[in-house]
Amino acid sequence: MRFRFTAPLWEWRSRAEWYFVTLPAEASADIGEVPRPPRGFGAVKVRVRVGGSRWSTSIFPDSTQGAYVLPVKKAVREAEALEEGAPVTVELELVDI
Repeated sequence: MRFRFTAPLWEWRSRAEWYFVTLPAEASADIGEVPRPPRGFGAVKVRVRVGGSRWSTSIFPDSTQGAYVLPVKKAVREAEALEEGAPVTVELELVDI
């Protein structure tokens, strides 16, 4: 499964310096329906591209938003000049399906 979307970058207020992009509701619902072995915190392994940056990570369900969230590490934020609130175009592929 592959997804392409644009969403704002936001900082998790409980943990300064942790930044995320929230997946769209429809993509989150599609991902949630895929059967997979349980992982810690409901994590789903993915490959991601933002601009010229590519990396592997996991997305996590966020019950407060009812969607999965993608952590965006500092190296990517710096390489792509991303700031909080800025729109981020993400290409995401599920790895463990």
